Amino acid sequence: MLHQFENTPQQYALQEQASTAATPSVALRSTEAVNGNHFDFTFEAVRPGVFRTTFTSPSHPLPPFPSAKRVEASSQDAPKTTVNAESKTFSVVSGDVTATVDWSGAPVVSLNREGVAKPLYKDMDYRSYVVDGTGVAHYSSYKKDDLYVGLGEKAGPMNLAGRGFQITASDTFGYDALRTDPLYKHIPLLLHVSRPTPAQPTSQCVGLFSTSHSRGTWNVGSEIDGMWGHFKVYRQAYGGLEQYLLVGNSVAEVVRLYADVVGYPLLTPRYMMGYVSGGMKYTMEDDPRAADVILDFIDKCAKHDIPVSAFQMSSGYTIAEQPPKTRNVFTWNYHRFPDPRAFTAACHKRGVRLLANIKPYVLANHPAYPELKAANAFFKDPSSTRNDDDLQTGIARLWSAGGGESGEGSHIDFTSKAGFQWWYNGCKALKSVGIDAMWNDNNEYNIFSDDWECALETVPTPDALKSSKVGLWGRAMHTELMGKSSHDACVEAVPDERPLVLTRSATAGTMRYACTSWSGDNVTSWDGMRGANAISLNAGVSLLQCYGHDIGGFEGPQPTPEHLVRWVQIGIYQPRFAINCYKTSEDDNLVGGVIEPWMHPTATPLVRAAIKRRYELVPYTYSGALQSHLTALPSMRWTGWGYENDPEVWTTPLLSGDTQFWFGDAFIVGGDGIYSPGSSEARVYLPKGDDTASGFLNVNAPYEWLPAGQWHTISSAWHASIPVLARCGSAVPVGRNLPTTSRKEGKHAEAEQAEFPSVALDDWRGVEVYPAPSTVEGAKSSTSTVTWLEDDGISAEGRSPIYEVTLTYTPSANSIEVAASAASKVASSDQGDDVPRTWAPLWLANGLDVILAVGEERVVKAADGQAVEDKGRDAKGRRVYHISVKA
Repeated sequence: MLHQFENTPQQYALQEQASTAATPSVALRSTEAVNGNHFDFTFEAVRPGVFRTTFTSPSHPLPPFPSAKRVEASSQDAPKTTVNAESKTFSVVSGDVTATVDWSGAPVVSLNREGVAKPLYKDMDYRSYVVDGTGVAHYSSYKKDDLYVGLGEKAGPMNLAGRGFQITASDTFGYDALRTDPLYKHIPLLLHVSRPTPAQPTSQCVGLFSTSHSRGTWNVGSEIDGMWGHFKVYRQAYGGLEQYLLVGNSVAEVVRLYADVVGYPLLTPRYMMGYVSGGMKYTMEDDPRAADVILDFIDKCAKHDIPVSAFQMSSGYTIAEQPPKTRNVFTWNYHRFPDPRAFTAACHKRGVRLLANIKPYVLANHPAYPELKAANAFFKDPSSTRNDDDLQTGIARLWSAGGGESGEGSHIDFTSKAGFQWWYNGCKALKSVGIDAMWNDNNEYNIFSDDWECALETVPTPDALKSSKVGLWGRAMHTELMGKSSHDACVEAVPDERPLVLTRSATAGTMRYACTSWSGDNVTSWDGMRGANAISLNAGVSLLQCYGHDIGGFEGPQPTPEHLVRWVQIGIYQPRFAINCYKTSEDDNLVGGVIEPWMHPTATPLVRAAIKRRYELVPYTYSGALQSHLTALPSMRWTGWGYENDPEVWTTPLLSGDTQFWFGDAFIVGGDGIYSPGSSEARVYLPKGDDTASGFLNVNAPYEWLPAGQWHTISSAWHASIPVLARCGSAVPVGRNLPTTSRKEGKHAEAEQAEFPSVALDDWRGVEVYPAPSTVEGAKSSTSTVTWLEDDGISAEGRSPIYEVTLTYTPSANSIEVAASAASKVASSDQGDDVPRTWAPLWLANGLDVILAVGEERVVKAADGQAVEDKGRDAKGRRVYHISVKA
């Protein structure tokens, strides 16, 4: 968006009110026309903490395909509303927030909280809601010392303050994790987190979210003007504005309000918490055949005692057998894969699920291209002058074979019935031969022209809207509809299991159909590993929560032994752990190299140990995924999340978010020093809050206790560990260090065990408890209560209960008193006689192993007087006790 044709209507008249007690609102209309159009402005209090604004005209309509349905009002006490036509003000008290609209000039919205002197949020005076050519702009206040996060997926640092961003998506192969913009996601959500001050001692958070799929920009204080000072501005290339203002006392509260608007993260299959393998080279092999190469890789994992749960099948399986050897989505290369079902069954027998790469475009030499073109499954290009193109099909250069290579073809228009259904049928066909999940790739829809036209056959079209141009409807709309087509096909194919769609690009609405994503084609570099942390933290607040990175780097040089180990060490403490790459070179542009866990023999034992630790932590990581689904809480969080009153978390190193982070409630992970070669120490800050009064325990050697509210230098040689600090008072559920299944009985469990006979049962559970040492003042009498969630890990939503396990422990001078219980938290729905509505964790009847930290020698006792079994020490020298669990 380089153009700027701004015109700001300054005179408005109050319209007839459509306000109700549940949704108080005000409607204004500009008395001056802009290019013959009068603009309407509306503001409504939808529910406590959620406000909606619109700025539209006939020439600038509401987003025709918004990424969120209009939020319905919730039951609330009738808010106090005041309208003063003479002073041109409207105010409403919703909860403890007073929202005011002043239209003495351009409308200015301000939000104030009771007891807080300054506004939490305020539009810019005289220049708030602006007409800008075919689009609009929205200007608002900016506080340069505060924290700004969100926007889906942006290069580091985490704090977006003082920077400008494109709101669009691009295929950024080999991007710079600290500089490249845009990346792959189109999510116009910005959160402003205020810094506590003496006048405002608690942090506040305000989110702004636009529902448009149109391209735009967000300048977060990066523009400064002598007249207007510091400000932030969201510019949208086409159409009018629909924006939600979200107000809360914390980031967590606003993220949950955002989930109320766009939808909560989907359930993720439990197997995705394990090691997800891949590499483009494997599906590109002709001799030996690719099917055999992949099976050989899985067998080598077993030989090296490295557990693996899934394999990402790159698009080499779709390459035509005869020239031109380009990728033809939904076809099979039968030389490489002579019998697809026999291949998938062989992978399943080894316990490995398969994700198939699918791309939403069709090259001109694809066997289905003529029929799709005739059926109007592609975009229309009104400017097309090709004599052979009487249908004016939109033609683009598309990636076709190797790095940087292309061919002509067309993108699927998912608003066409023919395109949507062809894709849907293709996904069902993949499911029918045993493919477990759809990998929606290359779906950024960065097409050539905003003037291309959509069919608009699969989406509702507003009556007054005449335009079918891609620019107004939004390129990113097709990313979302692609997700829906893939998702719905998986649901129809296997209705009893939760669908898994992995998506590279995403909108806010895409994640209603895709349960997982990643940061795309990163590059092997130390900066890339560091910047990935900041990217994850912004992704998490944007509801990209089962999210991760290609460990070791997708493109670029091969990682050294040290670099690979470091990246694996930190990668196991992220929601999604995957190693997948395409290492191109001048000599190998088509196939590329791969990263294999055993590629450096001296490092293999370290990589193996880290991956096995990943599997031990599956109950912890999966509980985080269930929490995400129920409450929108991300697993990876800024160091200051929940500790905003600690002044140190507002310093630049911690606002950057690229060296350390919370992983769940228990662990602080990472530290400055592990992102450069040769370092043997790392600096870590441990935040101070009421729940960290007892400090932290280093879970790795030398296993020391460390106080909160301080920076610490941690011994962190690459051949030993990265810093992982457990909050004293926390507890971490752990399981077996290999893939497991949580289903044992019933028709579906029998079918699963027949297809995946080598997967072990999840019939053992341990819990690592981290009380402060008895020498720490106040630790003797502090009682900790920790909960985690479990379900069967695979059933569709509502078809398996969610269990909440509660562990309480109280340390004293010589003992630790422990009690545990479990109960169904969310019951499954009645879906038929074969649904395991009575499912319970397989380990529950066996009880729990309580695992103490290294050096902790106090005796475990049962709080209810039941017997406790002393099981001695485990391989790490930790004392282990066995207790029963009340069900």
